[in-house]
Amino acid sequence: MTISDSAAAVTTASHTDNSFATALQAAIAAAARTIAPSWPLDQAVAVNPHWRRVDQPIRHAAARLAVLADFHVFPTREYIRKAWQQQRISRADLEAAVAAQQADDPHGAITTAQCIADLNNTPRLQPQPLLVDLLDDTVQKNKRWPWREAIVFQMSQACATYYDRHQAHWRAAGNDSLYGFWHDSISGEHGIGSQLGLKRLSTRVRQLPARAEDAAVWAMQRLALPQAVWPQYLEALLLSINGWASWCAYVHWQNVPAGKDDPRIRELLICRLVWEALLADCISIDHSNAALAALAAHWQAFDARVADAEQVLATDEAWQRALEISYQRDLAATLRVPQPKSEAVTTEVQAVFCIDTRSELMRRALETIWPAVETRAFAGFFGLPIAYNPLGTDIHRPQLPGLAYPSIEVSDQTLSPAQANVAHTPADTGADNAANDPTAAARHARWRHLGRFDQWLGTIHWPSATFSFVEAVGIGYLPKIANWLRPSARARISDDDAGIAARHKAHVRPVISGLDLAQKTALAQQILHTMGLDDRLAPLVVLCGHAGQTTNNAHASVLDCGACHGRPGEANARALALLLNDEQVRASLAAQGLHIPADTVFMGALHNTTTDEVTGFDLDLLPADALRRWHEMKHVFAAAGDRIRSERAPALWLDGTRAPRALLKQFRRRANDGAQTRPEWGLTRNAAFIIGPRSRSYGRVLPRCYLHDYDAQYDTDGSVLSALMTGPMLVTHWLSWQYHASTCDPLHYGSGNKVLHNVVGGHLGVFEGNGGDLRIGLPKQSLHNGDGWFHEPVRLTVIIDAPATSIQAVIDANTILQQLLDNGWLLLWRYAGDALQKYAQGRWLALDF
Repeated sequence: MTISDSAAAVTTASHTDNSFATALQAAIAAAARTIAPSWPLDQAVAVNPHWRRVDQPIRHAAARLAVLADFHVFPTREYIRKAWQQQRISRADLEAAVAAQQADDPHGAITTAQCIADLNNTPRLQPQPLLVDLLDDTVQKNKRWPWREAIVFQMSQACATYYDRHQAHWRAAGNDSLYGFWHDSISGEHGIGSQLGLKRLSTRVRQLPARAEDAAVWAMQRLALPQAVWPQYLEALLLSINGWASWCAYVHWQNVPAGKDDPRIRELLICRLVWEALLADCISIDHSNAALAALAAHWQAFDARVADAEQVLATDEAWQRALEISYQRDLAATLRVPQPKSEAVTTEVQAVFCIDTRSELMRRALETIWPAVETRAFAGFFGLPIAYNPLGTDIHRPQLPGLAYPSIEVSDQTLSPAQANVAHTPADTGADNAANDPTAAARHARWRHLGRFDQWLGTIHWPSATFSFVEAVGIGYLPKIANWLRPSARARISDDDAGIAARHKAHVRPVISGLDLAQKTALAQQILHTMGLDDRLAPLVVLCGHAGQTTNNAHASVLDCGACHGRPGEANARALALLLNDEQVRASLAAQGLHIPADTVFMGALHNTTTDEVTGFDLDLLPADALRRWHEMKHVFAAAGDRIRSERAPALWLDGTRAPRALLKQFRRRANDGAQTRPEWGLTRNAAFIIGPRSRSYGRVLPRCYLHDYDAQYDTDGSVLSALMTGPMLVTHWLSWQYHASTCDPLHYGSGNKVLHNVVGGHLGVFEGNGGDLRIGLPKQSLHNGDGWFHEPVRLTVIIDAPATSIQAVIDANTILQQLLDNGWLLLWRYAGDALQKYAQGRWLALDF
């Protein structure tokens, strides 16, 4: 029976008995739900790639992934062996880890001696074969394109073409569905059968059903797998093209707010399933039948092989714990050091930073240099769930954690100082109003400038035009080339300012739009309360977002806020400052009992984490006293930057003893160097998150810690604690696991070598080289220093200063938190007075090291 006959039979049968098709679609949907999303390059949200598996104990999830597709969750034994030999992990650390594991699993037989002995043994965890692995001949693979690699390449190229909306100047016409587009693409590749040694492939492809659902039924019937193993086998198929599966999961994620279902991750899986059946249909029937029988036998033993893998991975889980204890031991000792006493000083300035680990150095330096500065930390989007619309663009980019969706619009407007301190509604920016409306005038001026830039890009885009363009421009093009050969020491220039005329730039400001006074007041009240600033405000409050600075870097947004869609925090900080300075909002807050002192002024600023420079914004709005304090603060920021650069220099192979001005130039040149693969280390080595008052971290060196200010005495109903544990705590968990996964399994969860990257679709992701799967996660240069892994893959330890009952109430109300903690994906401590306790399956135990 041909494929077309089989497809017709399936279609006919579907009208009388849908049980097979229904069960298959359920299995396909179940497999699709196991894949975590991966955000595009220009919206880099750090994500735990195991997010869809946190309902499983971590070792069980690791065993399933190893058996499904040879994926790795724990650090490699090679990495652990090196840490053990270098004594970064001590025997006491290992013994404590083994004791903790035995307490969790009394029936387990893990011992310290076994763990040490196993260090020299590579775990033998053979992944279950796919049909392609059983069909492809070992000898023939050396003479032609191996079938597994060929399938990934063909599907990857089809997906890249299908999803491209930005890079190509034209897009191949095709079906709107991903399956239909793939079918059209492979039907047009007339030489692929010859490349794979499958002469009948083209004929078989043309006979495939037009509907994805019918093709799935035909393919699964051809494979004849027992229904009980469908979900596992389909999951393994998706993992074989995990990069594109993760992208399709992101596309599906984006449709959730509208309540829509996006079928393309399921269609991707069907394409991969159909490939398996096509191979079986294109070879001799004897070979095919033998392979299909072997396939069924292998997958019926799946559960037993997962159980065996769990036993093998007991050693790896123990070493994961030991690595973490080696860090936690020093962390606990640091946190137990009594707070240094200091004389009471009147607070002149409050500086609020993101919880980002890179802010810890800045906070510590500022407090040392000027005790009149009180630093605080708050989630870097400053509580504004916004989409930002830059001037003169149709962009509405999210500037909040990837776990949430924007509900407020912030748009650029041109506001004079007189306009900026009152509630403002965006003006109509149509062409007819351009003459009288300064925002419209600035918008149209930018359109003209960017239009000329687009013409320039169009001229140089085509290779045949590039040399003639340079020849026509002549010497004027040389400075651009020279800047690549010798990077300049210029300060960071915001991309958001590109094309804005100098006469408009000073007055273009991001403003919250679409909210009435009551909504603005409620938003302001909520943010101040969560920030802990209801009634404890200094005369000047600097809201300091952060951004990275890098050149020619496809993963540049990773150095901005890794939680907030890879965005700089400037728009959030400035928009919130305008909101909190709004006279009408303040009056409305006062009517509700929240009084902002008349002399308190908020302002936005930006911390450049690559060079550790801080820039203030909207200075023309500051009253004289606030401006004076800012000028004083600017000098403090500069001195703090000098101190931080000296501290960071050795890890970047720079001389930290150089004169401050010379070292700053080196940092800037590094940021402006188009050949620099490692402009900064980002969040590498992140390891802990402290939620508590600054007194718990003040005066201590905690460069690997996220810090979020929280004082339980001002949170009587526990609402702030709940918001922090279900918001920033989950965000830092995602950040931690992206670095962890990209280190432990760089092949599947890392994006490879930056030097070999080719951007796909303008922003979707990268290929390493010219093909293969879409690479997700972090590039090697963000984790590896050339000699070894710079990142230390430990699970995040969260330390909360709050009553045990309050913490437990939040956990009990949130299923995800229960899964993360009880299944070992997240580690939790709390302060009990000055002592530390650890959370274990609903109990609080004394920290025994």
